[in-house]
Amino acid sequence: MSLGRIHLRDFVIVKELEIEFSNGFTVLTGETGAGKSILIDALQIAFGARAEPSFIREGATRAEICVEFSPPANVLVWLKDHGFEDDQDWLIKRVLDTQGKSKAWINASPVSASQLKQLGEFLLDIHGQHAWQSLTRAQEVRSLLDAYAGITLEALKTSWQKWRDAQNQLQAALDSQASQTQEQERVLWQITELEKLNPQEREWEDLNAQHQRLSNSQSLLESATISLNCLQDEDSGVLAQLSKAIQALESNARFEPSFGEWLEALNSCLAQSQDASHSINSWLKHVDLDASSLHEIDQRMSMWISLARRFKKAPEELFSVLQEWREQLLRLNQALDIEQLQAQTQEALQVLKAQAHLVSKERKKAAPNLAQSITSAMQELGMQGGLFEVELTALPELASYGAEEVSFLVAAHAGSTPKPVSKVASGGELSRIALAIAVTTSKLGSTPTLIFDEVDSGVGGAVAYTVGRLLRQLGQDRQVLAVTHLPQVASCADTHWVVSKIRQSNETFSHVNRIADLDREREIARMLGGEHTTHTSLAHAKEMLNMREDLKANNHIALPNKPSMPAKPTKPVKAKKLKPT
Repeated sequence: MSLGRIHLRDFVIVKELEIEFSNGFTVLTGETGAGKSILIDALQIAFGARAEPSFIREGATRAEICVEFSPPANVLVWLKDHGFEDDQDWLIKRVLDTQGKSKAWINASPVSASQLKQLGEFLLDIHGQHAWQSLTRAQEVRSLLDAYAGITLEALKTSWQKWRDAQNQLQAALDSQASQTQEQERVLWQITELEKLNPQEREWEDLNAQHQRLSNSQSLLESATISLNCLQDEDSGVLAQLSKAIQALESNARFEPSFGEWLEALNSCLAQSQDASHSINSWLKHVDLDASSLHEIDQRMSMWISLARRFKKAPEELFSVLQEWREQLLRLNQALDIEQLQAQTQEALQVLKAQAHLVSKERKKAAPNLAQSITSAMQELGMQGGLFEVELTALPELASYGAEEVSFLVAAHAGSTPKPVSKVASGGELSRIALAIAVTTSKLGSTPTLIFDEVDSGVGGAVAYTVGRLLRQLGQDRQVLAVTHLPQVASCADTHWVVSKIRQSNETFSHVNRIADLDREREIARMLGGEHTTHTSLAHAKEMLNMREDLKANNHIALPNKPSMPAKPTKPVKAKKLKPT
């Protein structure tokens, strides 16, 4: 069992109610407008559907939905992967407020609506009463077949996008070939002009430093000469004076300890002064401060500044600008390589064709199996001789979903030509076809809980009873919940809940009761005969319920078996849009 219990408070016209779900096949019945679909709405909101303030009971400030569930093995893995600790009891709680905001928890841990939706895809499969409408939409039909066949389209979509990108790049190159050629010539001219200078990295800073040095050559020579004379003059030079001071202290150092410290300092000064004198002298002998070098630097700096002004750049930027233009020219050359772009486009197309071929192969393999399974179900739903076909029509050009379009064709009667589902006139036939698809794909799936919201609309009589038997048989393997107005369907259920309206203190509330025995007979009789039950309707109801006990032994309906190919569970139709009941 997947769903264990649901508790609602201040939801639509429900003040407070609690339902404990059972295994097998459960039905909800009640008079029109009683709120039979409220529980379906609540379950969808609990599992991530959009929550609007209109779902809050009038006069209340917030609504609460709590759902207990028992996760199967694959859901336990999902829960652990999303950080939820293993537990014996699992509870979803979602709270709606009048500001349109909602909060949700799983076992007291906050959870997002998108996570609830993911969880709901594992636990619930909801089929709405207007399920047939989705069978007229190409995307829905294609998705149903792909899910049935276990086809994933990620690789195909990626290949298609790469092919489209290559096409766009090639077309852009063709469209802008003339303008790109002009741009290529302009950039090439700029590079040629700047390469005459051939600027090097950090050369501008070095030129400035050399220019400053040569511009002050005379002052530099004078300063060095004066400094050397001050150090080396025989009478008053620093070296001579330091030597005299050292000699004077050395003659009496043995008598005064302080002299030793002074000598050490003076000797250090003398050594450093001698080094400085040697360095200055060497510099004066080897320095090159030729005025002709200054002229050459002036000329190069003038060319540098001229190019910087021409291209409206700072002089120190010319080196990096030249590198950028070279890279731009390389890109332009590559963009104008039409042959290479054509080769890339063709290569991407071949990859796409290979991916599309794999998808087409799986679709062609799955289509007759799906058609046969649904055809079989149609026979049991009063469409004897009816035929269901899955048609694959080649597209003129590959699409992101493959090389073909998928459509459903139906022949409602023996001898009639299969036509598109949208051309089937009878609403009852449309409902039965949708139900056949729902039953077929649900049987092949692994979702533990199946919910049918008035999918039996438009059928009656023996067909309605067959619908009930089909749903009951599904309930032998899964948890099945159905909202119905047909007594034939209701009588087949294992568990029966009745939704009714009660009036208290000038307010109307929706209430749900589980019924059995005599109460159930009365409800079936009401569904048979209307507001007033009669002995005849009660007797008929009792007979229908007694027949239910013999269903398994005497009226077993062979549901479609799973095909040999790997099948993947899917929701064949979208659940109906949530609206307050």
